[in-house]
Amino acid sequence: MHYDPIKRQLGNLFNRTPSLRKIFYHLLDLLLLRAWHVAKALKEYKKSIPTGNLNILDAGSGFGQYCYRFSRMFPEAKILGVDVKLEQMDDCNNFFQKTGKAGSVHFEVADLTQYKMADHYDLILSVDVMEHILEDETVFGNFSESLKPGGMLLISTPSDLGGSDTDHHEEEGVHGFIEEHVRDGYNREDIISKLLKAGFSRVEVSYTYGKFGSAAWRFSMKYPIQLLGVSKVFYIILPFYYLITFPFCAILNYLDVSRTNESGTGLLVTAYK
Repeated sequence: MHYDPIKRQLGNLFNRTPSLRKIFYHLLDLLLLRAWHVAKALKEYKKSIPTGNLNILDAGSGFGQYCYRFSRMFPEAKILGVDVKLEQMDDCNNFFQKTGKAGSVHFEVADLTQYKMADHYDLILSVDVMEHILEDETVFGNFSESLKPGGMLLISTPSDLGGSDTDHHEEEGVHGFIEEHVRDGYNREDIISKLLKAGFSRVEVSYTYGKFGSAAWRFSMKYPIQLLGVSKVFYIILPFYYLITFPFCAILNYLDVSRTNESGTGLLVTAYK
């Protein structure tokens, strides 16, 4: 089963009005454990900077939910979201135009293996992107070149401990939940080595989606999306499903974010230039 078509269907469902889109963003923030980890890291980052007058790049911005978060956290910042899909970037520009944020938030098509702006950004965010790019060392080098001295790169990506849900047997023709990744996940030491080689002076890596987070992901994302892939009838059932499971998943998410995971299927990477 492919993950992207279901994401597009959900995005289209909530894209009918700006108010519905904002609700969609809030739901993503509540349900997606990676959004909890990113939010925690950004709150810590905000405490360490003297001003909110920043240049921020969302590298692989998708639906634009993190650009929306940036616009609320740093109202004085200039925010650029880039992705490879023209239709999605046009859609994001249209939404931010309607919400009056087009002056500070802009989206454009860009290939991260080629995109760089020397010493321009204070902060670069890349969420669930690097596992899709084969030329990752080139992109890390572009990130390093694009950051100002002292700038920070924040990455959320699967680990090599099952982060792409690759519990499958290729010889039997049975594929995992996510098929679009060019690598099953990053080894912790490997991504540190690549980022240091790219020019970063310090790299910190922590595991996400430990035993609590992995359980939350199955109940909040994997199982519902699998059901949606079976029949659209489950769109009707989905709100009732989440009424039952969300409190349980929220507790598991909190436990994953508040503790240090000895291992996990995700990585949160912070690199400083």
